[in-house]
Amino acid sequence: MISIGPLVPLLVAAAILLAGNGLQGTLIALRATSEGFSPSLIGFMGAAYFAGFMLSCIWTAHLIRMVGHIRVFAALASVTAAGSLALVLLIDPVAWMVLRFAMGFAFAGVFMVIESWLNESAGNQDRGRILSIYRLVDLTAVTGAQFLLPIIGTDGFEIFAIMAIFFCLSLVPVSLSQSSKPKAPESFKFDLKAIWRISPVACIGCLTIGLTNSAFRLIGPLYAKDMGLDVTGVAIFMSAGIVGGAVLQFPLGMLSDRFDRRWTLIVATGGASLAALFLTFGAGDQANLLYFGAFVFGAFALPLYSLSAAHANDHAKKGQYVLVAAGLTMFFSIGASMGPLIASFVIERFGAPAFFTYTSVIHASLIVSVLYRMTRRAGVPAHARSRFVTLLRTSPAIYRLARKAIRRNGGEKQSDTQ
Repeated sequence: MISIGPLVPLLVAAAILLAGNGLQGTLIALRATSEGFSPSLIGFMGAAYFAGFMLSCIWTAHLIRMVGHIRVFAALASVTAAGSLALVLLIDPVAWMVLRFAMGFAFAGVFMVIESWLNESAGNQDRGRILSIYRLVDLTAVTGAQFLLPIIGTDGFEIFAIMAIFFCLSLVPVSLSQSSKPKAPESFKFDLKAIWRISPVACIGCLTIGLTNSAFRLIGPLYAKDMGLDVTGVAIFMSAGIVGGAVLQFPLGMLSDRFDRRWTLIVATGGASLAALFLTFGAGDQANLLYFGAFVFGAFALPLYSLSAAHANDHAKKGQYVLVAAGLTMFFSIGASMGPLIASFVIERFGAPAFFTYTSVIHASLIVSVLYRMTRRAGVPAHARSRFVTLLRTSPAIYRLARKAIRRNGGEKQSDTQ
């Protein structure tokens, strides 16, 4: 067993980056609106971000193998800081699309560095604790950062400067860390067809989640603003969704461990769809109802990625888990590169309330797909299921940390025992 102390610098760097990234996602939508950019242009910016994210999932591991973790982190963190400043210096929609693409690549890369480093540096008995701490860091940093928007404002240079400061400061703990140099991420053949054969439900689920959750994260602030919320209200609205996602992760996960995960997916997806309909037709412009709707939507929608990944790994064989983690991230990224764009067109064409009609329809489609697949494949018996773990969609590296933690605790299915 090792002390958590040597990993504190990496966790601090993660907190700084998560805070800055969470702040930037909301800020882009609000500032772009005040600059007169149309919802469709804002959607293209969101699509560009996740296109860069998707490319990074493929290439960052190769970069780490070539030059090492610290150099890759330093290079990509510098890109995020420079990009934050360039956003306010170049108020142009095309420039912002290019910058968001570069920053999507960089953010995915720096999180892969941190998470693979944590994975390699953690002792076996510490992995569960580190995963829990990392989840808490994610929730606290992203939620807390939202409230810098009403404090500082969205119209000046200052908020962009603060984001750049965040990203620069993230270099300090990583550069001065005394943690031993981790091994480079393992190489594997990236094969989406193989992942589809392992679990079509998980692939469709992650694609759907990309279409909806990315739209909520990047276009949700437009919905909230158009529904009459001020900057503080937008921050509360987005934070409510994030906190809601944390509340039901473990209850839904425990339910999926006891019953066919596909039924749990259907329940959670149905809850997200109903919450979306409430935000479309029931909340109106009442702030408290909007916050409640966002909380319930997040509570059911955000755990869907972890549920889909758990279902895929019930069907995966030993040696396929890294491939599954990377492949599901890719399916999510494909959906996420389209979700903000589609949602922005929906808002532009039909108005803000239609945004959650869009998410409701997409979630309903997932329910239909899962029900169809249940007629084509038997469920996995309870004794053969791997244990549910809560995942972050930052990089596939975090899943390796999670699997080692549950293997240590004896929660792994028989085919993955050593």
